[in-house]
Amino acid sequence: MILTTAPLAIVLLSAAAAAAYAVPAAGAARLSMPASRAALLVAWLLHAVVLVATLLDGTPRFGFAPALSVTAWLVLTVYAVESHLFPELRARWALAGLGAAAVLLALLFPGTPMHTSASPWLPLHSALGIASYGLFAAAVVHAWLMTRAERQMRQPGGSSAGIPLLTLERITFRLVSAGFVLLSGTLLAGWWFGEQLYGQATWKWSHKAFFSVLSWITFAILLLGRSRFGWRGRKAVRVLYIGAGLLLLSYVGSRFVLEVVLHRAA
Repeated sequence: MILTTAPLAIVLLSAAAAAAYAVPAAGAARLSMPASRAALLVAWLLHAVVLVATLLDGTPRFGFAPALSVTAWLVLTVYAVESHLFPELRARWALAGLGAAAVLLALLFPGTPMHTSASPWLPLHSALGIASYGLFAAAVVHAWLMTRAERQMRQPGGSSAGIPLLTLERITFRLVSAGFVLLSGTLLAGWWFGEQLYGQATWKWSHKAFFSVLSWITFAILLLGRSRFGWRGRKAVRVLYIGAGLLLLSYVGSRFVLEVVLHRAA
């Protein structure tokens, strides 16, 4: 898919959202905190308008890039809520860069039209999957913040300013737990309603299903290891990264190969 296939209104909205994201991303060191938050809020709202406009534009389309775009928007939503609870949370430049990249990528690769004969259960299945993506992505961001905070504390003269490390860790695993519940619901819906969703009565071990189950097992091991063996710190973060990578390979990876490499519809 190329840029000119998108309607002009969506192109302009996407460009405006990407430009708004670029302001706090490029000017993080020069902008005051209120100005940076205001710019990120404008970008977040424009991003939401792009998502809604894309959904309402004729036949809905979906693919790896729109999935990443929705995931990025959900991560920013979590950040917006937490930044009110923890004003010292600082990841605006990184999240703004992520949002700009996601918006432009979805514009370049809008995906393939969704089947008009899709099962009524498909929106629920897709919503659960995308929501789990968003929560795990937010958990990865928090794990990165946790690693950065721990590294700063270990440096000579390092400062402990910001969210306390234990608080960051607690938030990270709350997000992992919520994402695990939604991922479990996604897999259960895919198995239980497989015939209605995909026209097959039995579970099919596709690329997406294989990596989704592997990621579910990895997250289950992470939560079990934390509750039973007290996993924390770098060991827990590594397992989280592995699980998130496997989950990324499941839907986004399979759709990327189909749409970009093989130039085929899903």
